[in-house]
Amino acid sequence: MTQENRREFIVKGTDVGTRLDRFLANSANELSRSRIQALIRDGFVTVNGAVPRARDIVRAGNRVILVEPPVQALDLVPEKVALSVLFEDDDLIVINKAAGISVHPGAGRKRGTLVNALLSHCKNLSGIGGKERPGIVHRLDKETSGCLAVAKNDFAHQELSQQFAARTVEKIYLALVAGKLRRGSGTIVAPIARHRVHRKRMAIAREGGREARTDFKVIRSGGEASLLECRLHSGRTHQIRVHLQYFGHPILGDVVYGGRRAGNFSRQMLHAWKLGLNHPRTKERMYFQAPLPEDFKRAISEVLS
Repeated sequence: MTQENRREFIVKGTDVGTRLDRFLANSANELSRSRIQALIRDGFVTVNGAVPRARDIVRAGNRVILVEPPVQALDLVPEKVALSVLFEDDDLIVINKAAGISVHPGAGRKRGTLVNALLSHCKNLSGIGGKERPGIVHRLDKETSGCLAVAKNDFAHQELSQQFAARTVEKIYLALVAGKLRRGSGTIVAPIARHRVHRKRMAIAREGGREARTDFKVIRSGGEASLLECRLHSGRTHQIRVHLQYFGHPILGDVVYGGRRAGNFSRQMLHAWKLGLNHPRTKERMYFQAPLPEDFKRAISEVLS
């Protein structure tokens, strides 16, 4: 376990009047803004001895202390599970995740996740994500299949996190939805927040919420369903699922957001089809494509025939 890293900054000059997270992103520029926001949220940042918010404005003479906690040793059990690897080198591994497997452990679940399988396959992963999320820089829902990038060391983790925070990563999904769309393409822009009653769900926010944008294009329609290509311009939890429900075309198989229109499918028909990012070390632009799984192909043939 490494020691914690404690740093102190005094606000002055052109930094006066900026947001705290932006000030720290400029002062500790080896950390991504999303990482800094997480440290603020978890209480590892103080301003004049008080616990702040990321959006707080810094003032001249403010004493800001940033503590990076030590990387915790992993206590997860590696599990030998076959993985569909799209790419791998010393810094990065890109997986075609199968539907039905959780990306990382959670409450009461320490085994049977993609992280457990990766620990067996890779031996080492970035420790920045903590004991339960080593190497994880983004995630897919348990029932969503497709492209998932994982950092194999801390350098790669920070570099990839910066790309996700800057929204330079291209994320394209395929979604099989209920109903025929009236237009061939469009954009859904609607803020997303935690549901006020059902706390494990997300919802369109009438007030507040985090801005979210999803572009869509109809690939094929037939019967009472459509196959859409969806491009994410933000990465909110359940974004495509919530946006398509709001648009009136919920994803087939999505019992949480689709209700009676979800149909009789084994899982939500959402697939992370393509992923584009810069290699964390070489900066080369790389593109990955995950083949459609068999259950998704069967669903397409059933509803679009």
